[in-house]
Amino acid sequence: MKKNVVLGVSGGIAVYKALEIVSLLVKKGINVNVIMTNSATEFVTPLSFQSLSQNMVTCDMFKEPKAWEIQHISLAEKADVFLVAPATANIIGKVANGIADDMLSTTIMATKAKVMFAPAMNTNMYENPIVQDNIKKLKSFGYEFIDPIEGRLACGTTGAGKFESPEAIVDRVLMELYEKKDLLNKNVIITAGPTIAPIDPVRFITNRSTGKMGYAIAKEARNRGANVTLISGPTALEVPKNVNVIKVSTNEEMKNEVINRFDNADIVIKSAAVSDYKPKNYSAQKIKKGEGDLSVEFIRDNDILMELGNRKEKQILVGFAAESQNLKENAMSKLQRKNLDYIVANDITAADTGFASEDNKVIILSSNNKEIHLDKMSKEKIASNLFDIILEKR
Repeated sequence: MKKNVVLGVSGGIAVYKALEIVSLLVKKGINVNVIMTNSATEFVTPLSFQSLSQNMVTCDMFKEPKAWEIQHISLAEKADVFLVAPATANIIGKVANGIADDMLSTTIMATKAKVMFAPAMNTNMYENPIVQDNIKKLKSFGYEFIDPIEGRLACGTTGAGKFESPEAIVDRVLMELYEKKDLLNKNVIITAGPTIAPIDPVRFITNRSTGKMGYAIAKEARNRGANVTLISGPTALEVPKNVNVIKVSTNEEMKNEVINRFDNADIVIKSAAVSDYKPKNYSAQKIKKGEGDLSVEFIRDNDILMELGNRKEKQILVGFAAESQNLKENAMSKLQRKNLDYIVANDITAADTGFASEDNKVIILSSNNKEIHLDKMSKEKIASNLFDIILEKR
């Protein structure tokens, strides 16, 4: 059954970004009903939201209804999540003080769904003690806020109050809508991305990992209710909300962060592409270009996964194997040598999956000799399947 989001749009220059929120939600198969304040319609027409949502847009409480129902009650009851984005100081103040004088404020008052506000306003307005007191009051009643970020605002000033990105807002809504909550109160550690091995202050070696698979796994664990720690090498990915993200660069840094948290972990998924080798001698000064060739001698770096396998007690330990040949054989060897519970193997030579791709195709092998083949699908679906397999009959 489709999930329903009611999107309340109040008047501010960030209204145009709410169009992208509707588009992203609809692409995820979610039904969206939009309620606009009169001032919001001065920035973007209701027809724009209607075209994207494929639903009539509600603006006026007293306009003749399209169906025989009390609209603010029917929308209030229909919502699985009620999102107000952008949320102005005006709508925040109304709800905080029990004022219900238009369709949006009235419907918010009538709903029992989770209500989320994504504020967007001038910095001075956002920091005004009255606005902050209204936000604090609403939070005490269980209303949730997707905090604005700092940046340059439409008025030309720079500071807090900038509307959070539509992607981040939708990500938070999807987290709330997610039905599987089978990881509640579980501590999950995920490593993602590459690590680097410095040669001198300006040069290093690394690999082609983008971190997309690990970040997808982190979001899936978070959506299922886990307490997630994501230990990430350098990536260009947006940091996921409601995840404890620790940024590292080197193998040694990643090792230390994982080991320090390992004892309290329930599940550890090592999807990072960790550097296996590092220069034997690091040059503290930049190596100057000479006339001849340059040779760098490399030595083995830490085998983090092997150490975790040796330390493992109650934890479920999952590794990844990125292979260019003998995929299953190499993955099975790694599973056994490193005392893993599961290993996810993927062929890095495939042109349409793997590094930098939005999709993946994997074989999941287990220590009890199970073998699951997942054909090409999004990395988000791979992540969902992975946890289904890990949690099966546990």
